[in-house]
Amino acid sequence: MVVEDRAAGKGRPARFWLLSDAGHARFPDRHGELTAQLITLLRGSLGEAALETLVAAREQQAMGHYQERLAGVQALSERLALLVQVRTEEGYMAELRPQEQGWLLVENHCPICAAARVCQGFCRSELQQFQQLLSGATVSRAEHLLDGGQRCVYQIIPLVQA
Repeated sequence: MVVEDRAAGKGRPARFWLLSDAGHARFPDRHGELTAQLITLLRGSLGEAALETLVAAREQQAMGHYQERLAGVQALSERLALLVQVRTEEGYMAELRPQEQGWLLVENHCPICAAARVCQGFCRSELQQFQQLLSGATVSRAEHLLDGGQRCVYQIIPLVQA
């Protein structure tokens, strides 16, 4: 709760009680549902090609952000660690698990799940982004939330074993 005093004529200032961000978070939020509706309307009104254009534009925007954040980092392990950090900041609750021949990039939460359910192009785009960002490795999806998996998991295998 946030308190704000405002001058309101003569006398004491009027006191206003406002919800903080934490307070707003306690109430239902239907942005995921709205997003899904908008995607469905876009597909129905303008067609699949328009939706693909939107997905491609989002992919370009995201790639620019990732490339900026990973700029100057060459080592695959360091790029992965930084990518996990960025994805966690975006709400994916990402973690990196070392494997015998590489790593698993595990995303324990999908903040765009409502959109991805109605447009799998977002998931395809995500995989393509990882493949481009981690060009020194083979990147494949090992588990997919929308295909009945517990979460999304990507297997990363270096092209040249150290």
